[in-house]
Parts: sequence; C-alpha cells; structure tokens
Amino acid sequence: MQIFRTRKLIDDAGADAVMAAAEAFALEQGSRVVIAIVDPSGELIQLRRTPGAQIASSRVAVDKARTAAIFVRPSRVMEQQVTDGRLGALALHGVSALTGGIPLVVDGQVVGAIGTSGETPDEDEAISIAGSEARFSTVELPALTFEGARRAAEAANAVAAERGVAPVIAVVDAGGDLVYLLRPDAAQVASTNVSVDKARTAAIYRRPSKDFEDQASGGRPSALHLARAVPLQGGMPIVHDGEVVGGIGVSGASSADEDQELSGIGAGALAVPLQGTNGAWIFPRDLVEQTFQTGGLLLDAPTYKIDAGRRNGPGEVEYHERVTDVMHVLEGSATVITGGEMVDPHEVGPGELRASGVDGGTRHEVAEGDVLAIPGGVPHQFVEVSDPFLYFVVKVEV
Repeated sequence: MQIFRTRKLIDDAGADAVMAAAEAFALEQGSRVVIAIVDPSGELIQLRRTPGAQIASSRVAVDKARTAAIFVRPSRVMEQQVTDGRLGALALHGVSALTGGIPLVVDGQVVGAIGTSGETPDEDEAISIAGSEARFSTVELPALTFEGARRAAEAANAVAAERGVAPVIAVVDAGGDLVYLLRPDAAQVASTNVSVDKARTAAIYRRPSKDFEDQASGGRPSALHLARAVPLQGGMPIVHDGEVVGGIGVSGASSADEDQELSGIGAGALAVPLQGTNGAWIFPRDLVEQTFQTGGLLLDAPTYKIDAGRRNGPGEVEYHERVTDVMHVLEGSATVITGGEMVDPHEVGPGELRASGVDGGTRHEVAEGDVLAIPGGVPHQFVEVSDPFLYFVVKVEV
C-alpha cells in the first residue's frame, strides 16, 4: 500500500480567480459582503470586504468557508439540519451552521472553499456559488496516506516497546488534523491529547516542536502565544519531496528527550533510501535531514555502515577492534582524544569495548569541514562537544 499520495489544492492564482468572480457578482448586485477563501483544512487564504460591509461579517465568512471545506458540503446543509430540529449539529467541532459556504471541487476532490457573509443567506450563497463556478487553477502536492501514518506511528512504537516505554503516538496531516493515533494499554491518558498537540505544532509550523520549547525556555516566553502551537518537544514534521505532509507527536516516554527521539524515528521511517540495480544507494535529502534530527544509521550493510551522527555532549570511550571510522564534520566543533589506555573497559559486543575514560592519548580539535579517520583498534572519546555536533561517519569493517 502507498504511504504517500498526491492531492490537489487551490493555488494563489486560483484563489485570485475565485475571489474576482465572487466580488464581481457581489458588486453587480450591490451587495455589501465579506468574502473568504480557505484551503481544505479550513485555513484562510484570502479575505476581501466590499464597500460598506459590516465588520462582523469578516469572521462569519471565514466560518462559513471553513465549514464547507472540512465537512465537504455546502454550509447550507448544516443550517438545514439545525432548522429541521437536529440541534446536536450545533455542537460539531468547527461547524458554522449558516448558509453561504461552498466547497471548491476539482475531479471529486475538495481543494478549498469560499464563504460569504453580509446579506441574506440566499444572497450570500449566490455570491459564493458565482465564485465557485469560476475557472481556477490548482497545484498538486504530496500527501500522507493512512498507511503512511500507521507506519510512522508503529515504527516509533516498535522502538519504544523495545525500551520498555509506552508513549502515545499521534500522526496528523499537513493541516494538523489527526490521521492515526496509537495508544498502548500502559500509556498515560493525559498523553493522548498532548501527542496530538505536538504533532500538529510540527506539521503546521513545519519544524520540530522542540524549537518552540527552546524559545520559551530560552528567554522568549511569548512563544507560548503562537496559535495552535504547544511548546513541548516530541513533535516532528514528516517531509516528502521537500514538502511537509504531516507531523508525528510522541508523549509519555521516559523523558522529553526520548519523546523527541522517538518522534524523529517515526518521521524518518517514511523516508527511505533508493537502491540502484548495481548496489548503489541514494539517500534523499528528506531522509538525511530527518535522521540528523536525532542521529542514527542511514545504512547498515554487511561490511560498512553510514551513520548520521549527532552529539549534544561528551561520550564514553569507544573501541572497535575491526572497524575503521571516517568522520566528516558538518556542524559544530568537538575535542576528540585518540589512543591511550582505557580505564575499566567492558565489552558491549564482539570486538566492541566501552570505557568511562582514557589515560593519555592525543587530543584533536575538529570543526565544520574537518575529516577525522580512526583506524580499528584505536580507542577514541569525545570529551568536549558543541550542541549540536553533526557529523557523517562511515564505518568500514577491516
């Protein structure tokens, strides 16, 4: 099953055409109205007020357009339900049961909507219909499928389960609306809504939700006022072909840092390397950027590995008996000690040792653009590291 698809959206030129047609019709009738055009998620694209329109109509026009977009039908349908006695329709999230909103449809897909407010319900609707009947252009963009959302959530959950933690994992579309929610039996209830908030923040702001937590805790508390954002790490955008197609949020792991790491794993699970018939590998930019958000292997081949390394502080002494590390620094700086005698080494795998420190050795200062090659059998340790420190590592078995 596909993890991505394409979807049509009204573009700026298309919105111009719809607005022009609606406005021309309104002016011809002498109507004093506000006209709003929204995207399929109900977010505003354009707003225009004809001369003499009442101020209150600005918000009402947006509400009507949003209703038509997210319920995929004219807003008149919702008003008629209420008029016919179905008052529960008034409680529907995001609905405005007022006539005047019309979906914009291309090839059976709702690509946006138009709403008008200021005159009678029938007159408002007639203006919106005039706009919807204009010839307008659209753009095709990648979109996340249900299968893609499920895979992202399950990839993060698989790692969480291995670690013995049970966070809630939410995946949303590009507009921040929920597509898939994974809530293990052991998850805390409060994490359900928090995971959605984190995913939505990452999707609609097109960046990790950690950026806003860093701003809020780093002296910019006004970041707390950003609309529909939650300044808590654990949300990562999902990117495909250079476009943000959704977001994944994780809440309830052992720490905030682990929430962030697991969300990066989930987002990265949908970006896959492409292998040619001759065994060559291509790593798309989306995959590389996603992997560097948390650090991790890009490729694990029988005789070599490629690691998108990320460090935020010093680490243990490492010793690889049969593996040579070739490191290329992309961002930041670090001090690396090579050689010397390991203090209290312990084995973590065949030919792999770790230690808390090293006696002696040689210090190396490395920074952006530098390359450091460490042969197999040589202890090495990062003792001073910038935050972050990003570096490619090619591990070759010798």
